Amino acid sequence: MVSAWATAQDVIEATGVSVTDQQLAQAQSDIEIFTNRIYADTPRIRTRDLYWLGRAVARQAAWLAGQFGLETRLDATQIQQDQVSTTLQGDGLVLAPMAKRALQRVSWMRSRTVHIRSALEGGGPLLADPLADSSDDAMVWTPYRGGA
Repeated sequence: MVSAWATAQDVIEATGVSVTDQQLAQAQSDIEIFTNRIYADTPRIRTRDLYWLGRAVARQAAWLAGQFGLETRLDATQIQQDQVSTTLQGDGLVLAPMAKRALQRVSWMRSRTVHIRSALEGGGPLLADPLADSSDDAMVWTPYRGGA
């Protein structure tokens, strides 16, 4: 049995592709590299993120089953052969397209939007740790007026 965020059965249910334990282990390793998280951290990862990590591993495993020479490919963004040219985006040669989409839904992999409250919105009292993320909504933002 492979320690992974998805099982071989999950891969079959999500993609209809049967994979070996070796392919599943390789997919898990690939997703760990892209997410900067390892399977041993599973207890510290939120349930929603685990769902998307499982989907990413399943899609990556299915994609790996149809690839050849993956570990020896060149890191290229454009390939030309017989007057046919292909341009790939970033990790197009090593990450399954649907795995990439699943990883974009993991909380720490997507961009963050910071909401800055204006003086008109009012504010709360000063908190014990104004640098803590949990105190952001209670802080009042005021523009820097400059000084001489």
